[in-house]
Amino acid sequence: MDDDLEFPAAGNYDIGMDDDSDLPVEDPVPKVGEEKEIGENGLKKKVLKEGEGWETPNSGDEVEVHYVGTLLNGEQFDSSIDHGMPFNFKLGQGHVIKGWDEGIKTMKKGEKALFVIPPELAYGESGSPPTIPPNSTLQFEVELLSWISVKDITKDGGILKKVLKQGEGWQNPRDLDEVFVKYEVQLEDGTLVSSKDGVEFTVKDGHLCPALSKAVKTMKKGERALLIVKSEYGFGENGSKAVGDECVVPANATLQINVELVSWKRVSDIVNDNKILKKILKEGEGYEHPNDGATVQVKLIGKLLDGTVFARQGHDEESPFEFKVDEDEVIEGIDRAVKTMNKEEVALLTIQPEFAFGPSESRQELAVVPGNSVVYYDVEMVSFVNEKESWELSKEEKIPAAGKKKEEGNRWFRAGKYKRASKRYEKAVAFIDYESSFSDEEKEQAKALKVTCNLNNAACKLKLKEFKEAKNLCNKVLETDVDNVKALYRRAQANIFLVELELAELDVKKVLELNPDNRDVKSVYKLWKEKVREYNRKDARFYSNIFAKMKTLEQVEATDTPTRRGGVRMAVERLKGVLLPFLSGKDLQTAASESNDRAVHSANRARAFKVWLISLLTILVAVYWSVFKKK
Repeated sequence: MDDDLEFPAAGNYDIGMDDDSDLPVEDPVPKVGEEKEIGENGLKKKVLKEGEGWETPNSGDEVEVHYVGTLLNGEQFDSSIDHGMPFNFKLGQGHVIKGWDEGIKTMKKGEKALFVIPPELAYGESGSPPTIPPNSTLQFEVELLSWISVKDITKDGGILKKVLKQGEGWQNPRDLDEVFVKYEVQLEDGTLVSSKDGVEFTVKDGHLCPALSKAVKTMKKGERALLIVKSEYGFGENGSKAVGDECVVPANATLQINVELVSWKRVSDIVNDNKILKKILKEGEGYEHPNDGATVQVKLIGKLLDGTVFARQGHDEESPFEFKVDEDEVIEGIDRAVKTMNKEEVALLTIQPEFAFGPSESRQELAVVPGNSVVYYDVEMVSFVNEKESWELSKEEKIPAAGKKKEEGNRWFRAGKYKRASKRYEKAVAFIDYESSFSDEEKEQAKALKVTCNLNNAACKLKLKEFKEAKNLCNKVLETDVDNVKALYRRAQANIFLVELELAELDVKKVLELNPDNRDVKSVYKLWKEKVREYNRKDARFYSNIFAKMKTLEQVEATDTPTRRGGVRMAVERLKGVLLPFLSGKDLQTAASESNDRAVHSANRARAFKVWLISLLTILVAVYWSVFKKK
């Protein structure tokens, strides 16, 4: 591996500020005693008493209010207080005057406000005889007592959810989570279909009917709701037979489901392919997680599907099991999962063989794990100490820390663990990349370290077949050292596999000029020539096939009817018009026979030919339908 080289400092980005950024912003929420206009229709609102929180009702919600209505002269015409009970209605459904629908949706729970409503948003030219004259502007003192949210979960009216009791927090269950719910299902006439005082299921797998899993994904912990469920989200056109303590559900029946989300266990897909699943059994503390290089202490029990315990560490008064993250000290599934855990979190891990012990049998502390076994771990995060990040290091610590990371990267590279090596080189560069207070000597040391780490990381990326990343890392080195042989050599390798053959040739030739005896570069030059010949052969086959198709069309022209011959002749001429400009005037047969002798430019010509190929295929389709399908 390399021991010296460079990474250019990142540019500074100007976040820019507007010239008027210090101007005061008008608060759209009126303060107590302040009157403001709502919308553009003349509706005015004065807050008399502040409400609670920040939420306001939405269209469709069932609101409960007290109100007193008066004319501008102070004459009262209506009052819910005089009626001795609050007034309830559905907001935004046209059940009340427009001024109410528009005004009350701006209120918070417990808020009291005075609305001045113009005739256009009240009773208009007709008024409401005998108490409200025509074209009257009205005043309403309104107190918003509460509301029940009604949501169309499926956006098609199939599941309407009315919140009966608000839940806690802001999170909702997701597909992989395991929820614990209570529910009661009735038909529209009140017939009890099913009732459960507690049932657990995975959201994506569902339970009873599709509506339950769809609804719980919109609920919070402790929330209770009433669901109005159309048949397509219930038991459908076939209904349901009586099973156990569940009653018959008629075909196409609408259901009423009273459901409470008691709790749920969060399940995370660590690598997004269900290969490492983490179910949280006990929430941890805080928001911090272990990072790569962290020293963690855990209690764990490893089991097979049949319950066989093959590992038990940190239990029975034994000290917690300690290991370093991303140091290959535990199976990869545990390594990845613990990086998502908080202190004192307890979780159940389900780990597929690829991230556990693989296809071979593995002897563990308490039992043998057969090949291709799915394993399960109960893990408790006792504590962890994170490795310092770059911003946590002092200036004096940064260069030694970067050097240590480089050596760790070299060790993992020699072991064939290229992803781990790549992460070490990246972290080494991060330690020293943005430090502006280095002395001149320290700047030279940092520069050499960055170059080395970027070159070594490029070697990792080539091994991992991440050729664009390898090329970018070499470019960073060459920005400050245009004749760096290793950067040119590795960029040439990347360009060959990216089929940038002309660029690869330039790099190879430059390296041979700088170091004509370099055996590695000569081998890359040989690989480059093979790639050129490979693409030339593909060109030759392609042109030969085109030539054969042209011959076929010409034969059809010679033997078919005049009308169809005319169509074929036109198609042949159009094909030649597409191909011959690309072939620089050569006829197709010559181009096919000479394609093996083409030089470097064939690769770029092949890429350019894709554009022509689209035209060619369009013409061939046109020929088929316009000539061969004509009767």
